[in-house]
Amino acid sequence: MMKRFFLSLFWCAVSWLQVSAQQKFVDKLVKPVDGQGTVRVIQDAEITRMVNGAGAGNENSTSLTASGRISQSITENGNSSVGHKPVRKMKANGYRIQVYAGGNSRTARQEAQRMAGKVKSYFSDMATYTHFQSPRWICRVGDFRTYEEANQALHELRATKQFDEALIVKSVIQIPY
Repeated sequence: MMKRFFLSLFWCAVSWLQVSAQQKFVDKLVKPVDGQGTVRVIQDAEITRMVNGAGAGNENSTSLTASGRISQSITENGNSSVGHKPVRKMKANGYRIQVYAGGNSRTARQEAQRMAGKVKSYFSDMATYTHFQSPRWICRVGDFRTYEEANQALHELRATKQFDEALIVKSVIQIPY
């Protein structure tokens, strides 16, 4: 009985030392050193929970800078997660609106990014996706589950008189949950 107690106490101590060692390692990394650069450790809350045990950490990812300040993570869609739970997304078949399809040059890439910015200036809440789909740069917007939703958004885009060549395409979309 006493042997089991000491064995349990030993394992608790080892676990505590491992957690302490991990935290000390992170503290050592972010400690400012004169004449050297700054280190930022960005760690998801899930990793903190796995390392430190259940209930540790919070729902948002945090980063610890050398100055000791804690900053919040950026969610997948680019919005800051300060005060919000990170958005999880699943993939599904749906529709997007293609507002640009160019060539494979640097100027085509810049034009695709410019079109994404233009969409954001008119519709700040609409997701934009700029990517290279061989052999051209493409800019698509929105995550619409039905053709009707996409068609309504297409009419709103065309009403600005800036996206006359926009069209609806089938695509794999991201649905927040």
